[in-house]
Amino acid sequence: ELDVLLLPFLEEVYRDLPEEDQQKYHRLLDNEDQDLFNWFMRKSCPEDPETAYMVDMILNRVQPS
Repeated sequence: ELDVLLLPFLEEVYRDLPEEDQQKYHRLLDNEDQDLFNWFMRKSCPEDPETAYMVDMILNRVQPS
């Protein structure tokens, strides 16, 4: 399920990100799958601001409102 969000972002956006944001993306992936799922389903928000920034970026790029 997470692949539906993460793979398009990786393929379409990741390579154009500044290195700092690429590092944030890698740190995001270090989190537990259940946490990632809850964040991407907007059931909860990451406490870490950089993680929250990356979750929002992925959601806005893959599922624009």
